[in-house]
Amino acid sequence: MSGALLACAAAQAAAQPAQPEVPAAQPAQAPVLSSDGRALTNLSAAQLFDIADQARKAGHDPDAEAIYKALSQDPAVTMRSEARFRLGMMYADRKRYTDAALAFRAILDEQPEAARVRLELARVLTAMGDEGGARAQLRQAQATGLPPEVALVVDRFQAALRSNKTFGGTFEAAVAPDSNINRATDAKTLDTVIAPLTLSEDARRQSGIGAHLSGQVYARLRLSPRLALVPRLSGDGTFYRRSEFNDVSGSTLLGLEWQANAKDRVMPSAGATWRTYGGHPYARTFSTDLRWTHVLGRRAQLDTSFSFGTTSYLQNALQDGQLYNFGLTLERAVSARSGVAVSLSANRQTARDRGYATASGGLTLIGWRDMGKTTIFLNTTARRLESDARISLFPDRRKEWFLRAGLGATFRQIEIAGFSPVVRVAYERNVSTVGIYDYHRVNVDFGITRAF
Repeated sequence: MSGALLACAAAQAAAQPAQPEVPAAQPAQAPVLSSDGRALTNLSAAQLFDIADQARKAGHDPDAEAIYKALSQDPAVTMRSEARFRLGMMYADRKRYTDAALAFRAILDEQPEAARVRLELARVLTAMGDEGGARAQLRQAQATGLPPEVALVVDRFQAALRSNKTFGGTFEAAVAPDSNINRATDAKTLDTVIAPLTLSEDARRQSGIGAHLSGQVYARLRLSPRLALVPRLSGDGTFYRRSEFNDVSGSTLLGLEWQANAKDRVMPSAGATWRTYGGHPYARTFSTDLRWTHVLGRRAQLDTSFSFGTTSYLQNALQDGQLYNFGLTLERAVSARSGVAVSLSANRQTARDRGYATASGGLTLIGWRDMGKTTIFLNTTARRLESDARISLFPDRRKEWFLRAGLGATFRQIEIAGFSPVVRVAYERNVSTVGIYDYHRVNVDFGITRAF
């Protein structure tokens, strides 16, 4: 049902001027070959497209694909956009969704206002199980200024949007040079209530180059048209040559997704997380979580979350306690090329020793912009934390400001098997009244991420 709605909206959007179109009498500038290498010469663009369309209808996909791909290299943007669009539609019909998404993304890199293309990309992402990505594309499409009749159909699609993909997952890998892999102070001694404490080399700031891997797999089991059961497994790890700094965590989660109405989705869940550090058990957490997503108009979305958990620290039982987390994120599409998000967070951690019990709150600002085949993104975070009491060894109660600024870019000029390189640079500064928590850090990630 939802795919049919979006197909209807895409068809209506096709009448708008910011769509690919065929320059009917214009000859193709790029050399065109059939799938068996025969040259197709002295033909107009319209004739070549007609040959490709007939081959596609006859089930001769290799011939159609060869012509579309050749035309997609044409110097004229209208020509190559039309070729990529028809190629993407053919891929989508054949359920080659990754190839279809790459074709549509290539058009949007050059013509971000092409509303129909963005709607088709949303339809493909839905078929791939990426409901969040589909909703983001719809918000960007709305930011282009859709005509009222198209916007109305898109609204209906958003209300009905839900992924029917039973199994899915994500994966990301990166090489991560880091100036402070253990987030430690570079001071040689710390003041204590007894005497100055000399820190060992391992307790001080260490730099290194790590391999960062993260991913998750999930199942979405439909219980009714509005309700799904979602079990999920996820993992995250950073690995260094010196294994005593390896940081690995994994979690299991069982949740529900309930589409309450056209604008609201509620997601309760419960699960457990395990973390090891340096190859040794570090912490174990059992938690429950409630998330609520609310659509605000056609270009914005509000995400709210609250979680409660109990944590056991296996190296220091004095830190054992309860965790309370609250988050609020407002995301808005500014234009077809850009978007912003603002996040507020509040956290409370209790502990057996009040010196380890803390309360904190923070603000994060995020922005991104497409610049041709490159997406630039930046974020800044400021967070205040205070402990209930001082740790007995140190003279001052823990009070600190955490500041972070990050800049990154995804480069779709390079694409291999649906993935493109991503580079992220970040600077962190934690200013603390307790020296062992006072540190600064610069880290860089060179990784791969999805190209669309």
